[in-house]
Amino acid sequence: MDAAALAGDEASPANVITRWTYTVSQRYQHLLDKSTPHVLNRWIAAVVIAFIYAVRVYFLQGFYIVSYGLGIYLLNLLIGFLSPQVDPEIHDLSDGPTLPTRGSDEFRPFVRRLPEFKFWYSITKAFCIAFLMTFFSAFDVPVFWPILLFYWLALFILTMRRQITHMIKYKYVPFSFGKQRYDGKKASSSDSTSLPRD
Repeated sequence: MDAAALAGDEASPANVITRWTYTVSQRYQHLLDKSTPHVLNRWIAAVVIAFIYAVRVYFLQGFYIVSYGLGIYLLNLLIGFLSPQVDPEIHDLSDGPTLPTRGSDEFRPFVRRLPEFKFWYSITKAFCIAFLMTFFSAFDVPVFWPILLFYWLALFILTMRRQITHMIKYKYVPFSFGKQRYDGKKASSSDSTSLPRD
């Protein structure tokens, strides 16, 4: 193969598109990686996107089936976010570490089934996709929205009640606030008593 054939092969439309998509995906991944430590800013952006979607649906007075599907998806994500990676209910104790169930058990950090970053990313992506769907009238299926809202609320209450019961039964809290922290060795009682002066 000569150099002219190689140059022609590199300039083919398929190779140009492949290189362009690879470059765009690298830059996109770089932005995602840079946003990882900025938890509050990421969640503020997600709330802004959700607000924009809600305003659009409110003014259009439609796309309730899209909102219902979005709500079911968000509920599924929330359950994954609140659940431990290894469910103690179905986990065999011989398979490895599980959540501590007694005060005397060794400390094991809570590992989520769905990590915080993936939870945020999935929510943000879902709102963006739902927002784009509002531009296509094919997704505006006429439905009686109060029934969908009532059904979603009932599903949310039943699911969260089951999740909270699971959390109470296996004594885990999926959030870091309100937890006791280990700050090092406690001073023994003999160290804290002062020696009598002469």
